[in-house]
Amino acid sequence: MLSYVASRTVARAVAVVALVCLAAVVGPRLTHAGQDPVYTGFLSNTAVDGYDPVAFFTEGKPVEGSSAFETRYEGATWRFASAANRDAFIADPAKYAPQYGGYCAWAVSQGYTAKGDPQHWRVVDGRLYLNYNADVQQRWEKDIPGFIQAANGNWPKVLE
Repeated sequence: MLSYVASRTVARAVAVVALVCLAAVVGPRLTHAGQDPVYTGFLSNTAVDGYDPVAFFTEGKPVEGSSAFETRYEGATWRFASAANRDAFIADPAKYAPQYGGYCAWAVSQGYTAKGDPQHWRVVDGRLYLNYNADVQQRWEKDIPGFIQAANGNWPKVLE
C-alpha cells in the first residue's frame, strides 16, 4: 500500500501529464526547433485542416476537401473538393498554398508560430493568409501590409 506522501506525488504527476496532454490538444500549437514547413495539426498530416486551398480563390470561402482528391506537397497531404482544383494546385502550388505554410500570419509576424485556422482567412494580393482565430484576425487586419512585411522577414526562421 502506498503511503500518503507517495500517493499524493503520484496524483500530482498524473495531473501534470493530463494538463500537458490537454494543452497539446486544445491550445495553439506553437512550434519548436525543426518544425515542419507546413502546419498539419497535432494528430494529422493534412494541410489546411483538410480544406481545399484552391476554393478560397475560386469560391471565395473555405470548402472541405475530399480524400478522393489528394496530393502530397512539402511533406503534407492536401485535399481538394474536385479533381480540377487538385490539378490546378499541382500545376502551381505556390499560387494556392497558404503563406507561411498555413501557420497563423499574425503569429509569424510576431516571431513565432501558431496554427492557422481556415475559418479565419484572407486573400491579399493573390496570396492566401490564415489566422489563429477571429480575435487574432482582427488584430492582423489593423495593419495587414505591415504584418505581412514583418512575417516575410521572420519566415522561415521561425521554424528553426
